[in-house]
Amino acid sequence: MTATTDTSWAGPRSLELFKEEQGYLTPGLQQIAVFSKLAMASGRGAVLTDEDGRDYLDLVAGVCVASVGHGHPVWAKAVAEQAAALSVGSFTTKARVEFGRRLMPRLPKGLDRVQLYSSGAEAVEAAFRLAKSRTGHFEFAGFWGGFHGKTGGTLPLLGDTSFKQALGPLMPGTYSFPFPNPYRCPFKNEAPHDCAAHCLDFLREGLKRQTTGSLAALICEPVQGTAGNVIPPAGWLKGLKEVASEAGALLIADEMITGFGRTGRWFGVDHEGVTPDVITLGKGVAGGFPVSGVVTSAAVAQSKPFANPSGSSSSYGGNPLAAAACAATLRIIEDERLVENSAVVGARMLARLGAMKERFPFIGDVRGRGLMVGVELVADRKTKEPLSKDLCRGLFEDGLRRGLLTMAYSPVVRINPPLNITAAQADEALDRLEACFKGLAERT
Repeated sequence: MTATTDTSWAGPRSLELFKEEQGYLTPGLQQIAVFSKLAMASGRGAVLTDEDGRDYLDLVAGVCVASVGHGHPVWAKAVAEQAAALSVGSFTTKARVEFGRRLMPRLPKGLDRVQLYSSGAEAVEAAFRLAKSRTGHFEFAGFWGGFHGKTGGTLPLLGDTSFKQALGPLMPGTYSFPFPNPYRCPFKNEAPHDCAAHCLDFLREGLKRQTTGSLAALICEPVQGTAGNVIPPAGWLKGLKEVASEAGALLIADEMITGFGRTGRWFGVDHEGVTPDVITLGKGVAGGFPVSGVVTSAAVAQSKPFANPSGSSSSYGGNPLAAAACAATLRIIEDERLVENSAVVGARMLARLGAMKERFPFIGDVRGRGLMVGVELVADRKTKEPLSKDLCRGLFEDGLRRGLLTMAYSPVVRINPPLNITAAQADEALDRLEACFKGLAERT
């Protein structure tokens, strides 16, 4: 079955509101919103409820934003009380002090300063300014499949070329190199270690031949999210730290998605024991409030002009309302042991999906860390040709009919539920997904 104009899963109120809104908005919403045509009314934990009263188990979490789930009463109370008291300004507040106090012990050793912003790309741009200030260099390098935002400074480093088409010329002094995807190694190496070593060698040679020798930073996601929750081989991050050091550059770990328990540890770099020079954070840090940040060491943070008064500021960044959301989110993650829940429930889901791979020939790869899981759908396991988008769209729509929200409209299905999803909810979600796979098997 291919995708059609059928919207049988959406009730009349959802369709009415969606249609009205389309008369106000420009195109370009996330695919999940456009394809589903749902209007959501409320949520609690890992469940969303639409305007027609239908519940959906959520395996998306706003693309890893809803770290403490939907409608958490502690989070809602903290934000509401702060909104009633004070919402704007860069002055010190108790909430921001609490956030800093809770954050510092969780950071990789040696990192002890944070500056807050509003969006992910804004934080990455700030990290780039910090790298320029610290090194005196001006070039940047990222990796195929990476995603760091869609602003002028980050756009050249996007791994998906579809975002960049017709938007040139792009910012000069930016370079992109192969990422060691174990399932789809750009150099066709079968062994993950060989793939990582080859990519590191190519990076070193590429920096010599393509740049002017003025590299300010390498930027990399500890696990590539947009590319499909791709986990690089062990040793890759340590190798990047070495390459950055050799070039007199900083290593920036983009932890927008991987931070705050998503991978079953507080930060994605914790799996490798690597301390980057800079971490960019966002999404799950505030449980749904638009907050991002730049984390670094006290020494690096003193670099000017970044450290000059107003040199790294943001009108919205770290405002009282945002700080309250951040502090409440960290308090919930700690009190409810959501990092541990991510590790345990994530491993449970990964094992179940691994078993499904043995049963369904169109599942080419299953991978994951914590509640950051990727399932790669293929038309042929030998050639690894991706499953057609029409079939994927049909899989996504089947999920909606079964009360399941997934990112299955792509051949690389990303499973990222709220960190407080229960084992029972995870089992039920995978029951529904398995039913969708059975339906797909009958159609292929």
